[in-house]
Amino acid sequence: QVQLVESGGGLVQPGGSLRLSCAASGSILSLYTMAWYRQPPGKQRELVAGITRGASTNYVDSVKGRFTISRDNAKNTVYLQMNSLKPEDTAVYYCKASRQGYEYWGQGTQVTVSS
Repeated sequence: QVQLVESGGGLVQPGGSLRLSCAASGSILSLYTMAWYRQPPGKQRELVAGITRGASTNYVDSVKGRFTISRDNAKNTVYLQMNSLKPEDTAVYYCKASRQGYEYWGQGTQVTVSS
């Protein structure tokens, strides 16, 4: 079973950048499909970006061209580089690992985009 810990969230001005990290322990990250989700205040959790074991990626339309998901299997870590941030990107961001029908979630990290 894998344990996930997100970090890198914070307060940033519109147009700024943040890099989120999701560090895994208890298992080998390369075995999992990984994804970042977010949950804005008062709204449902939504998929932001995903990356397969083979490093194929997908993004929700609202972040295409601004966010980049990547994985460093040697460091057992997945990243979400977020550029040109907008107030509507404000949310709690969660990391998810999936394998063989099982899902594992981190505790989330808050991202607030505000001037």
